[in-house]
Amino acid sequence: MFDKFNLTMLTDYYEITMANGYFETGMEDQIAYFDLYFRKVPDGGGYAIMAGLQQVIDYLENIEYTERDIEYLRSKGCFSEGFLEYLRNFKFSCDVWAIPEGTPVFPDEPLITVRGPVMQAQFIETMILLLINHQSLIATKASRIVRAASGRPVMEFGARRAHGAFAATNGARASYIAGCVGTACVAADEEFGIPAVGTMAHSWVQMFDSEYEAFKKFCEIYPNNATLLVDTYNVLRSGIPAAITVFKELDPPVKGIRLDSGDITYLSKEARKMLDDAGLKDCKIIVSNSLDEHTIRNAVYEGACIDVFGVGEKMITAKSDPVFGCVYKLAALEKDGRMIPKIKTSENTEKINNPGFKTVYRLFDKKTDKMLADVVMLRDEEAPSGEAYEIFDPKAIWKRKEITDYYAKELMVPIFKEGKCIYDRPRLDQIREFCIKQQDTLWDELKRFENPQTYYVDMSRKLWDLKNLMIERAR
Repeated sequence: MFDKFNLTMLTDYYEITMANGYFETGMEDQIAYFDLYFRKVPDGGGYAIMAGLQQVIDYLENIEYTERDIEYLRSKGCFSEGFLEYLRNFKFSCDVWAIPEGTPVFPDEPLITVRGPVMQAQFIETMILLLINHQSLIATKASRIVRAASGRPVMEFGARRAHGAFAATNGARASYIAGCVGTACVAADEEFGIPAVGTMAHSWVQMFDSEYEAFKKFCEIYPNNATLLVDTYNVLRSGIPAAITVFKELDPPVKGIRLDSGDITYLSKEARKMLDDAGLKDCKIIVSNSLDEHTIRNAVYEGACIDVFGVGEKMITAKSDPVFGCVYKLAALEKDGRMIPKIKTSENTEKINNPGFKTVYRLFDKKTDKMLADVVMLRDEEAPSGEAYEIFDPKAIWKRKEITDYYAKELMVPIFKEGKCIYDRPRLDQIREFCIKQQDTLWDELKRFENPQTYYVDMSRKLWDLKNLMIERAR
């Protein structure tokens, strides 16, 4: 969708005033390092899902200031002509590293690192935060919902409640990455190839004199998509009996009913009995109606006879905790070939960033391939070697443990080199498959909805010492 809109100016105003300031003070070519990371998993969960990288790449490849943009900025009366000319000839030239989409991620580790001229690295802050915050939020919520369904397919039904067009399409994309099987959003199918799914609205049924007539006509037109909405009037007295009659008369190869209201556990059990008694054991039961991971988990626990869940507003808006909270912080500068780490201190300790040019290693158990811990390290350090390694929780340094018999994998990969994308972009179905496999490397204790086990995101000793030294000097 980036070919239809120029999103270059979708930024906070202070990004442009700072860029002009850097230009006017001769700092436009100063090399800076910025980290994008988040501080808290939504809904008190044990992990999040990285998503939105492809849209970040699309954005960075298409930054261009049009004459309309230049004239708008000139009209503000505070930007120099030299700066406006710089924007007219703008060419993105930064290096970018990122954790691939579909990877389980945790607070306080860099998801994206940008290195380049400070004007450029600073300017892109708003847009890449927007893209990663939104899709990672929806992917994380969708992961919870898909887990709650315990293997039953989940379809994304939320476009009409999404917070705008991009939220609908990108949200469908993020939910698909996390394990949903399809979307009701046609544009998401056209744009990303996510299977479009759907049944009918209550208005279709109301347009006919009877449910029987409405169902029969629909099955005649769409025999291979014969899923009938049975709760327009009365599910058990009229809706399901009419559906049974039509299914037995026409015998379409695909048969299903959808419940969109009422007690889904009770109605699904009654519906299953009625369908089975009529010899329609192959008829699927699809349920929607403001579902989330908790209502789905409860329905599964109560033995609901549900084959497929359709989830709308509570997934597409992540209604229970609708802010992901990624931030974008300066971590280092380069001067005369020397790295100068930078830190922001605060009375709120969670707002103190990790300084320096960093990467992230994930340690896996050799026997089970399960995740053991992540280690944030400075780039000039050697990777964990597989020997005994002591990890600790930086937020509770007394919590330490030694791990052995592990292997290490670097999570961050190069995305851009001097402004050119060097990343072999996977297809969306490949990202989805990768995400599902990566979630299998999580311990079950991390997947709990309530009070999940805390995953260790360790800092190397060198980074820990650097951070504490800089905090001490800032006092």
